[in-house]
Amino acid sequence: MIPILKKLKRGSVVNVIRLSGVIAESGRFGGGALNDATLAPILERAFRKGKPKAVAITLNSPGGSPVQSSLIGARIRRLSEEMDVPVYAFCEDVAASGGYWLACAADEIYVDDSSIIGSIGVISASFGFHELMQKQGVERRVHTAGQDKSMLDPFRPERPADVKRLKALQKKIHDNFIAHVQTRRGDRLTSDKLFSGEVWVGNDAVDNGLVDGIAHLGPKMKQMFGENVRLNIFGQRKSLFKRLGFGSSVNVLSDIEERTFWSQFGL
Repeated sequence: MIPILKKLKRGSVVNVIRLSGVIAESGRFGGGALNDATLAPILERAFRKGKPKAVAITLNSPGGSPVQSSLIGARIRRLSEEMDVPVYAFCEDVAASGGYWLACAADEIYVDDSSIIGSIGVISASFGFHELMQKQGVERRVHTAGQDKSMLDPFRPERPADVKRLKALQKKIHDNFIAHVQTRRGDRLTSDKLFSGEVWVGNDAVDNGLVDGIAHLGPKMKQMFGENVRLNIFGQRKSLFKRLGFGSSVNVLSDIEERTFWSQFGL
């Protein structure tokens, strides 16, 4: 009798997915990047295990690959609709660029007072070394079949035609990003001037409709599903070497690259 009563007292189940890091294809950043291949089994379990009343996503990402952002977001939406399970996103330090794309996969988005939100734009950055090579007497030799095969080569002067092509590519990706946000946020958006790449903090993001409110995971889930709600945590597992703090020169370079994503938001 007692076990039965205990079972009856158990609250609703909310499965929580922890998404933290740069969004990039598999193998980048020491295997710690967010991508569809590694997240697919985690997302599947979170939506199916324990008959959850909802799935909550705790999100902390400065963005990254637009394709991986789209793939992950689309998978979340498919599972939500297939299992008839609502999704709630809780943004932490930053949900910007691709991070905000993932947040928009949720039905409702909540943030902290100091969360950085937005950056709905596309960026490409590189270096130019042609003058340095000339000073050092180094000759660059590249042979291609197709005049545009070597676009934006950092070892030769920048060509206006290359920049024009890059801008055209960026515009298509930016248009896809805008369409995704408009589809998911709909009438909650207060302006069509939110897509400039600007970021907002906390209540400012609430005011312009990019998010739904200021709230933290535990209290909000209790408010929505009762004091006895059970939160089951799902997330990526780090490799043994990563957990022990071991790394290689490749990991060091990856760490430097990852830091550039976070540093643009002062983190």
